[in-house]
Amino acid sequence: MGTAVGGGRAVPRYVQIADEIIQQIRAGVLKPGDLVPSESELVERYGVSGGTIRKAMVEVRASGLVDTRHGKGSMVKDRPPVRLRSSDRFRASHRRGGKAAYLAESALAESAQSGAMAKVSVLYIGPMEAPEGIADRLGVPAGTQVLARWRLYFRNGVPVETATSYLPWDVVKDIPQLFSEDPGPGGIYARLEDDGHTFAEFVETLTARPASKAEASELALSPGAPVVHLLRNAVTEAGRVVEVCDTLMAADQIVFEYRIPAAAD
Repeated sequence: MGTAVGGGRAVPRYVQIADEIIQQIRAGVLKPGDLVPSESELVERYGVSGGTIRKAMVEVRASGLVDTRHGKGSMVKDRPPVRLRSSDRFRASHRRGGKAAYLAESALAESAQSGAMAKVSVLYIGPMEAPEGIADRLGVPAGTQVLARWRLYFRNGVPVETATSYLPWDVVKDIPQLFSEDPGPGGIYARLEDDGHTFAEFVETLTARPASKAEASELALSPGAPVVHLLRNAVTEAGRVVEVCDTLMAADQIVFEYRIPAAAD
């Protein structure tokens, strides 16, 4: 049964309950570290069945505001400050100043927020066969050898993003810094430009979806929590894609801000 609200639309009872719990978290009634009331407590409080409460908690977990552990219940997350991802992070001046895109955007976030600490953990650097979708973007056959750089990003000790860069082997084979954990000031884009690959544009495609079980584990999320999947092509003035970055981000940790010039034709 649903309850009629504005416009005559019925809102299921489990959605109402989920919304109330989410609002309690956002209002600070339930604070970071607090346990959400148990299923039996919620059944008694709302006078509904256990099945209704279980459906409500699916919605609460999908909000990304709680962390659920088997046998321990659901705990309100201690959420670090949101990290701002600005379109300005790819400015050439950042590379010339020795800042990679991630550190550039972190600095931008710190100027507007509370100055959280950013950290990058490199998980793998080496050859890999290009997956089909990545190969299409790079303009090479699927299975072609490419260089993969897989990283996990943290903010205040919390994993917020995983990213893998795929670069054409013929482009990187003579740039030894790209095989190092630290490619030097300005990051991999600066090293590519040093080698003559001047960038014309960065093209990003974003989609939102629930995290898989493996993704949720990697980013310390509850199963089904929302994530943002971003694919970026780094395109040179010659029109070649010299890097595809496949990135997955915890949706509740990220704010996107894009500056779009309103230039005349």
